[in-house]
Amino acid sequence: MPIIAVSTNKGGVLKTSITTNLAGALCEKHKVLIIDTDNQGNVLVSFGVNPDNVELTLYDVLVDGIDPAKALINVHSNIDVLPANDDMSFLEFDVLSDRENYPDPFRMLEKSMQTLESRYDYILIDSPPNLGLVQGNVLSYADSVLVPFQPEGYSMRSLIKILNAIQNFKEKHNPKLNILGVVATLVDQRTTLHSEVLQQCRRYCLENDIRMFETVIPRSVRFAASVAYERKPATLTDSKNPLVQAYFDLLKEIEE
Repeated sequence: MPIIAVSTNKGGVLKTSITTNLAGALCEKHKVLIIDTDNQGNVLVSFGVNPDNVELTLYDVLVDGIDPAKALINVHSNIDVLPANDDMSFLEFDVLSDRENYPDPFRMLEKSMQTLESRYDYILIDSPPNLGLVQGNVLSYADSVLVPFQPEGYSMRSLIKILNAIQNFKEKHNPKLNILGVVATLVDQRTTLHSEVLQQCRRYCLENDIRMFETVIPRSVRFAASVAYERKPATLTDSKNPLVQAYFDLLKEIEE
């Protein structure tokens, strides 16, 4: 069973869009769990649910030991969500200030998920845009990381940092962790800058034996419109759209 984290140290690069649309592409044949670890709670928002109105979240599972099955929300056929909301903002403080009760703070997610894993064919994790305790739990639990990459002026520097951080974490905490690959997002191939930065990224990945997917996720209002008006990820509402097809193409590459 693949456990895939969608992770990078930069916000606004379509982490949640990738996570939820991959789930939409997978759910026809597979049972999928999405774990939302970001305090913004945008996974539920993508399915038209307000995370602030949810009674139990990942925070309650990690901090209070609640059975994760009690916090699950079914958002579509074959897609369950273990949600997050603003309570996750307090996780680091609550856990690290009470090490007596949380002696292994990086393994909390891994331990709590043991009772749920057998229910699913895929587990996808939407990660926060920073390297802290939450991200540490994600990288301790996942077996692979999909890294979104927006080709902007200083983005290569950011990409190299997150790739190095993942490799360091693998060496120190999780030997089974691998970089699944880098996927370019919010791409406008008409611009010279995007084309040049994409070339730099492909060169860097090639030189460092890191996979960069051929599929790119274009800059488009279609994905936002699907969430805003249809309250579902675009792969569940408009799968015939050529822009949406990018997510199906990405999944095909992942499964190769």
